Amino acid sequence: MSISSSIKKLVEYGISSGLLPECERIYAINQLLEIMQESEYVDEDISGEKSDLESILTELLDEAVSRGLFEDGPTARDLFDTRLMNAMTPRPAQVQAEFKEAYAKSPQDATDYFYKLSKASNYIRSQRVARDMKWTVDTDYGKLDITINLSKPEKDPKAIAAAKNAKQSAYPKCQLCVENEGYAGRMDHPARQNHRIIPITINDSAWGFQYSPYVYYNEHCIVFNGEHTPMKIEKATFVKLFDFIEQFPHYFLGSNADLPIVGGSILSHDHFQGGRYEFAMERASVIENFTVPGYEDVSCGIVKWPLSVIRLNGPDRNRIIDLADHILGKWRGYTDEAAFIFAETDGEPHNTITPIARKRGDNFELDLALRNNITTEEHPLGVYHPHDKLHHIKKENIGLIEVMGLAVLPARLKGELGRLSEFILEGKDIRGDEELAKHADWVDEIKAAYSDINASNINEILQQEVGKVFCQVLEDAGVYKLDDEGIASFKRFISTL
Repeated sequence: MSISSSIKKLVEYGISSGLLPECERIYAINQLLEIMQESEYVDEDISGEKSDLESILTELLDEAVSRGLFEDGPTARDLFDTRLMNAMTPRPAQVQAEFKEAYAKSPQDATDYFYKLSKASNYIRSQRVARDMKWTVDTDYGKLDITINLSKPEKDPKAIAAAKNAKQSAYPKCQLCVENEGYAGRMDHPARQNHRIIPITINDSAWGFQYSPYVYYNEHCIVFNGEHTPMKIEKATFVKLFDFIEQFPHYFLGSNADLPIVGGSILSHDHFQGGRYEFAMERASVIENFTVPGYEDVSCGIVKWPLSVIRLNGPDRNRIIDLADHILGKWRGYTDEAAFIFAETDGEPHNTITPIARKRGDNFELDLALRNNITTEEHPLGVYHPHDKLHHIKKENIGLIEVMGLAVLPARLKGELGRLSEFILEGKDIRGDEELAKHADWVDEIKAAYSDINASNINEILQQEVGKVFCQVLEDAGVYKLDDEGIASFKRFISTL
């Protein structure tokens, strides 16, 4: 396998995938030769050789390591192969122009073009995403999506050590900043040379539109402020959500809450997440309608969902925005000691909202999930957060994606579930195993619930039981439970609107 054949295969990939026009073939070859520090090129016959992108990049990465171009390791490989793919990826101005041209046909044509480009350029590493484990589980609230995320890179010991010794950098300020476009990366910050951003205007300000490199669901996009400014849920948030929905009516868009515990992983940069996917929450029905005085033209209802969700629907987005702002203001200051809802303790605010906007037919729709981040001695990570007994499956914050009914579970579970099935079938001591002991009580419950657990059904049983745990996780995150007492408490809040 020669370096010339590997370079030729990568350029052929670039042309066949639509990244490169034929007229840029020689230019791209020369760019790759420079990156590989090679001065010679021979046009070789590559027929019959592996032509999938992952194999081609692996050949070039192995060659680069053998030449001493970088010290081998997962993070260093990602940094180098992104540099290679940048030689294949159109410049930002060209991408923006083609997006604009496609948008003139339809918003869906524009996003189809951009999503395809983001995958072809390997910004979205499709081969890794395909390794994610995914299944569904039926619950009282509908069919929930369960994923074990295997596409997000694990912590690389070499990268951790290198980052510890490296000079601290404040550029880019975070992984959502516009300055990431074209950035070469470093051992503690991903390379983004093949990353492209579409500039959009929402709420009369400059924002960016991109896809998530980890695509937890179809066309998982991120819409982010052009300025590095913190998350904040306010009236302008609802305006921004609907400004985007009007431009891309085939997408939904939602925001994480703006407080710790109930917020997302990045609270320091104002951003939303959306895409072209129907979550279980969107399919969930309204169990009780109500009317807010002064907003009789907006349909309001309590959604049958484990979290406490108010759904607003109507033809006039401005009326929905005004009512959402009214509800947000009331919720921010609402205390109901009998329901253990406290607006603040010792000056620390607890109440906020996770909003999700979409078009439903000709109408605008906004779901408002009521959140509260109070902690107690019994629940130091949060009263309305996964409780201790569920931490063996899910301990992390319940952000926007989970709120809508998609579990993003840690990669460790793949190995742990595999070993659990072995221990259960062979009758091994789970409590005596350091890694698996945390699952022991759960496994006892599973054994009691199933009369016949065997090699043909063990994996399905474990997956379904993981799904049931996630459903309990969402119920823990609900400030009002969907029982008679919880609904009565929910109605007490609604009566204040």
